[in-house]
Amino acid sequence: MRWPLSRYLPDHSHINFVRLSPFAAILSVIAVIASIASFATFGLNLGIDFKGGIVLEAVTPGVAPQAQYRVALEQMGLRDPGVQGFGSPNDALLKFQPVGDGDPTPIVNSVKAKLSAEFPGIQFRSTEVVGPKVSGELFRSGFMALGIAILLMLVYIAFRFGMQQGLGAILAIFHDVLLTIGLLSLMHIEFSMTSIAALLTVIGYSMNEKVITFDRLRENLRKYRRTPLAEVINLSENERLSRTIITGATALLALGGLLFAGGASLFPLAFTMVFGILIGTYSSVYVALPVLLIWGVKRGDDDAKPLKAATARP
Repeated sequence: MRWPLSRYLPDHSHINFVRLSPFAAILSVIAVIASIASFATFGLNLGIDFKGGIVLEAVTPGVAPQAQYRVALEQMGLRDPGVQGFGSPNDALLKFQPVGDGDPTPIVNSVKAKLSAEFPGIQFRSTEVVGPKVSGELFRSGFMALGIAILLMLVYIAFRFGMQQGLGAILAIFHDVLLTIGLLSLMHIEFSMTSIAALLTVIGYSMNEKVITFDRLRENLRKYRRTPLAEVINLSENERLSRTIITGATALLALGGLLFAGGASLFPLAFTMVFGILIGTYSSVYVALPVLLIWGVKRGDDDAKPLKAATARP
C-alpha cells in the first residue's frame, strides 16, 4: 500500500546535491557560530526543573482548566508560572517561582487559598519545592545523557560502516544539537527535562537518517566501484529522496497537531522536535556526506548482490 501523496513525487530525480555542498557548508558554519553566540549571550530559558521552584499537584472534580490556572498564576505576580497536564484529565501540575529568597511556605499557602476561592472543589495532593542543588544536578544529568547518547551513536556507526562515516555522523549530530539549542536560546523558549527528551528524540531521528543514508551509499559504492564518489552520492540521495520526503512529512504532520493545538505546555517539545527533524534531514545530506568527500571512503571489496525477488508460497 503506497502513501496517498506518493504519486505526486517523481519516480526518478536527478538533483546534483554535491554541487550545493560548498554553499551549504558556508550556511552551516554561519548557523553554528550564530547558535554559539546566541547561547553565550542569552543562555537558555531554564524551566523550574533546572533552576528550582515550587510544584503543586492539583486535581479538580471536572477537567482541569489549565488555561485558567495559568492566567490565575500570572495575575498573582509569580515568576515563570507554568501549567502541565498529567495522568487523568482532572490532574494538573502548577509550577512557579516565588518572589524573594525567604521561606516559600507563606507564598504557597497564599496561592492555594486564592486558587481554592477561584476554582471551587480544587484539591492539592502534594507540594514540592525543587531546590537549586537538585535542579543543577538535573541539568548536568540531562546534558550528560545527551553526551552518552552521541558517544554510543559514534560507536554504532563506526562499527557498522567505518570510522569515516562515524565522524561524519557525529559532526552532523553535533551540528543538529547546536543549532537546535541555539534556536531555543534565541527564541527564549523554556528549556526543561521535556526539552532534553525532545533533543534525545531528535538525535535518534537524525541518526536513523544517517544510517539509511550510509546504507544506500555503501550499497552503491559496491555496485559502482569505478564511478567518482560525488556521482555515487548524488545517485544514492536521488534514490532515497522520495523515502526521505514521505518519512519527514509523516512525522511533521503528526507533530504539527502538537505544535499548533497542544497548548503552551507542549509547545517547547513539539517545536524542538519539528526543527530537529528538519535540520536532521538537512545534515544527513550536507554535513555527514561532505565529510566523506573530504576524507574519502573505503569501498567494499565485493560487488553488491542484488536482492532476490520474493516468491509467493503455494
